[in-house]
Amino acid sequence: MNYELKTKPNLSFWKLWNLSFGFFGVQIAYALQSANVSRIFRTLGADPHDLSYFWILPPLMGMIVQPIVGTLSDRTWTRFGRRIPYLFIGAAVAVAVMCLLPNSGSLGLGLSAVMVFGLLMLMLLDTSINMAMQPFKMLVGDMVNEQQKAKAYSIQSFLCNAGSVVGFLFPFLFTWIGLSNVAPEGIVPDSVIWSFYVGAAILILCVIYTVMKVKEWDPQEYRAYNPVTEEKEDKANWFALLKNAPSTFWKVGLVQFFCWAGMLYMWTYVVDAVSETVWGTTDPATEAYQTAGNWTGVLYAIQAMGSVVWAATLTRFKNAKAAYALSLLLGGLGFALIPFCADQYLQIVPFLLIGCGWAAMLAMPFTFVTNALQGYGHMGAYLGLFNCTICLPQIIAAVCGKHILTLVGSHQSSMMLVAAVLFFLGAVSVSAIKEKR
Repeated sequence: MNYELKTKPNLSFWKLWNLSFGFFGVQIAYALQSANVSRIFRTLGADPHDLSYFWILPPLMGMIVQPIVGTLSDRTWTRFGRRIPYLFIGAAVAVAVMCLLPNSGSLGLGLSAVMVFGLLMLMLLDTSINMAMQPFKMLVGDMVNEQQKAKAYSIQSFLCNAGSVVGFLFPFLFTWIGLSNVAPEGIVPDSVIWSFYVGAAILILCVIYTVMKVKEWDPQEYRAYNPVTEEKEDKANWFALLKNAPSTFWKVGLVQFFCWAGMLYMWTYVVDAVSETVWGTTDPATEAYQTAGNWTGVLYAIQAMGSVVWAATLTRFKNAKAAYALSLLLGGLGFALIPFCADQYLQIVPFLLIGCGWAAMLAMPFTFVTNALQGYGHMGAYLGLFNCTICLPQIIAAVCGKHILTLVGSHQSSMMLVAAVLFFLGAVSVSAIKEKR
């Protein structure tokens, strides 16, 4: 059936802001997870050689949850909306888990039981964060017209980066105001526990604000503004789509493989690497190690701010491939410098460089791929499949982490050199991409 579509109305700045405001809270939760998961499991007693295995779950859950939430919410119509129910449920679960995960060592369990409980909490946390994150992207797609989408996503990007910076800084700030940054062996310090508590409170308040301020269209209104077709594009299965994908899809995917594997090793080992390089210890029971954990959060925040500045610079390059390759080379150089910066403030330099690589990883790949896919159809399916080039490399890197750590002499700081090599390989692989203008 054909519908005569209405033009989506222009939304005021504050209506666009309200659509994405909850993303601020979700990103605080995600930043706390990214910066503190390895620190928490090391504090609970995890062997460094097994640490990468804990990082298999986040990308795996992303691969599973995001397509499911997208598909189910497409078919959901309630008096609360179609996307918001998933947003609220995901946020509520995330809040509960954020209160439990850092307390895993305080439940009187044995080491094996603590690891299993912590792993279960991590799985639930990543599942719920992914469940809460997806609806914000979909709300913009549903309710914002083409002319305002760039503005809407720029607001979302700002809130995303602001939430990241806040989440990364929490343990450092709570230690600064007087919360204990040390605890008995196997117990997570109060500075980290209260970071998760406050992050959980902000998350639910931001989501409640969004729920109160945003009224989704009912089915009739939605159909009036959005094309609802009966095309049977779903007949083309994923294997057929991959078989017919343009070569750029695979070449950018190769670059993605090296970059995301490198980032996985940073998230897994960087707390130990900074602690080993600057403070000379990898013992989680020491005050020095926990201080290194706080400082790593500050470095993550600096990386995020550097990424924002470099992202603005990327738009000035006339050659997108050159910008992509240069950014990855700078990121690789940043990783290579981490083991050689023995002063904590000197560590700011490598993390600023890593921010350059991170900015390109977020901005460039989808630009190349969407340009190459023009005329192919199945854009949503292809982009969903392309998301696997983010998740699969992390899973493979996590599986291999133990063996690579052993090969480099069991020094976590050496894993930063492994990440550097991966980024350099990614930069070289950019040369294979054929840019479609």
